[in-house]
This record gives sequence, C-alpha cells and structure tokens, in this order.
Amino acid sequence: MTPVEEKTRYSEEELKEFEELIQKKLGDTRTELNYIREALSKRNDPGTDTTSGNTKLLEDGADTSERENLSQLAARLQKYATQLENALIRIKNGTYGVCVDTGKLIPKERLRVVPHTQQTIEAKLRKQS
Repeated sequence: MTPVEEKTRYSEEELKEFEELIQKKLGDTRTELNYIREALSKRNDPGTDTTSGNTKLLEDGADTSERENLSQLAARLQKYATQLENALIRIKNGTYGVCVDTGKLIPKERLRVVPHTQQTIEAKLRKQS
C-alpha cells in the first residue's frame, strides 16, 4: 500500500472557482472604491452653500473628519483591490493557494474567506509571534 501523496496544487476546476470568487470581490471592491471617490470629489466641491459663519466652521470640521475617513477607506480598498489582482496573477502562473512560507497548500476554507492570502493560518500565526 502506497502512502497518499499530499496535494501540492489546486486543479484547473478549483482554480476557476477561486478566480470567479476573486473577480466578484474585485468588482464589488472597485464599485465601492468608485463610489467613495465620487463622494470625495463632491465634498471638495464648495457648491452654493451660503450658511452663516459659525455653523459653517462646525460643518467644515465634520467635513474634514469625514473626508479623512473616506480617504483612509479608499486607500484600504485600493490596497485590497491590488491584493486581489495579484491573486489573479498567481492563479495564471500556477502559484495560487500555495503558502509562501511552508510551500503547503492553503486550505480551501481559508482561501474562500481570504482569497488573496499567501499563507496558511499556521504560518501567519507563527510570523506574528
């Protein structure tokens, strides 16, 4: 009886499933990113608001804080989109789903939740400690 070989790569069908998942997440992320960018550009437009001085100062403070929050969210979404795009490249070149630290296959369950990951959970936890 021969020992069962440990799988080192996902099949074409499995990779296709991950590619579809990533494409959907990437589309959703880009849509959200465009929405935020639009909101930011509208906030930069002074418009025709002729509110009185004191109220305007309070609004400006709130607007600045909200603009900063939106900018930070946009930056995070852009980083996530880039990570998803990189995952698509790894699918094309055959390295998707393989842990960069251990060389082992990352479990499907983890890839479904974090499709852009390049580490098994064990490798990630080891790196953090």
